[in-house]
Amino acid sequence: MFESEVNPEGIKTAELVVAIPSYNEADCIGFPTTQASEGIVKFFPDKSAAIINCDNNSPDNTKQAFLDTPTQVPKIYISTPPGIKGKGNNFRNLFEKVVQLKAKGIVVVDADLKSITPMWVKHLGEPLFSDFSYVAPLYIRHKYDATITNSIAYPMSRSLYGRRVRQPIGGDFGFRGDLAKAYLDSKVWDESSANFGIDVWMTTIALNQGGQICQSFMGTPKIHRPKDPAASLGPMFRQVVGTIFSMMTQYESYWPQIKYSRPTAIFGFGLGENKMPPKVEVDTQKLFQNFHDGFDQHKEVLEKILSGDVFLKVEEIKGMKERVFDIPTDLWARILYDMAIAYRDAVIAQDVILESLIPIYFGRTLSFVKKTKRMSTQQAEEAVEEVCGTFEMTKPYLVKRWMEK
Repeated sequence: MFESEVNPEGIKTAELVVAIPSYNEADCIGFPTTQASEGIVKFFPDKSAAIINCDNNSPDNTKQAFLDTPTQVPKIYISTPPGIKGKGNNFRNLFEKVVQLKAKGIVVVDADLKSITPMWVKHLGEPLFSDFSYVAPLYIRHKYDATITNSIAYPMSRSLYGRRVRQPIGGDFGFRGDLAKAYLDSKVWDESSANFGIDVWMTTIALNQGGQICQSFMGTPKIHRPKDPAASLGPMFRQVVGTIFSMMTQYESYWPQIKYSRPTAIFGFGLGENKMPPKVEVDTQKLFQNFHDGFDQHKEVLEKILSGDVFLKVEEIKGMKERVFDIPTDLWARILYDMAIAYRDAVIAQDVILESLIPIYFGRTLSFVKKTKRMSTQQAEEAVEEVCGTFEMTKPYLVKRWMEK
């Protein structure tokens, strides 16, 4: 039987909320729920609190698994109506609930986390009671984990909005209750932000709200369900990139004036344990093949939406053998900037534009894997920082083309 809310202890207010968005996470949700409870009890004993599972009416009985998990902290289950899916829709439900509870601080953690400790609640929650309105996570990730973050979300958000937030789609973060109201009032809401685009949507609004933002060391690496970057991309890629492009139009009076980025405050003293994240295996031959097959399939579309010079360079790269294959960073930046303009102008259907980007993304991922093959995690991290610097240097190309159109 569908229940939009289950609140066994009748909680009416809570200063601190730890939220766990989910869909079919019955086998995983118990662990982050237990860790959240321990974190609240240990580090926020003076705060009234609740743990909220914001779910999509999961058919695998996530609701019962969550409610049956023993905790010292009261739990609330909320769900979107039957048939309404999407992580963003879960969050919309959450925003309404935390406003209703008059929550001052909200911490969000992924339901499939294997590495969460009670300290994560402290790291993401504490800054919210120290004048910060948004807290992004900082954790060690394997150099081939989070390739969408490393090659698109981080360089784009940093070059556009001038703030270095390393994990703009980290999945685990904190925000203040007044920011929840701003999220509810936002005029930008579409199919992408209602789904996997929600994390970068929230980060972008936070960056543009004028509130205090910080990053927080999590102490342990992010360990969740790893995925080979060469595997076929689900809707997440299109929804994240589509949201980044949509938000550019929303804030176009602001970002063209920003020339460089500045660091974002870091809350905490260091990474603590030097535990390394699990290795992510990459099938480089598959990346190479995906680039070739996809380019052939989308060639006509790419010719329409990329500027002449950029298209010719990509076509030239297609003729390279895998041994010398490379999509340089400055070209990659111009490809994304061209795509953003084509998306804004809906030169062709926006979903077709995003589809045509996927093979080039595979090619760019192959370039990064080849470049960083013998690098340590720290060296690969420095390579990502170099990528962002190139995006900032290439930004005048975007501004000029954006204004011309």
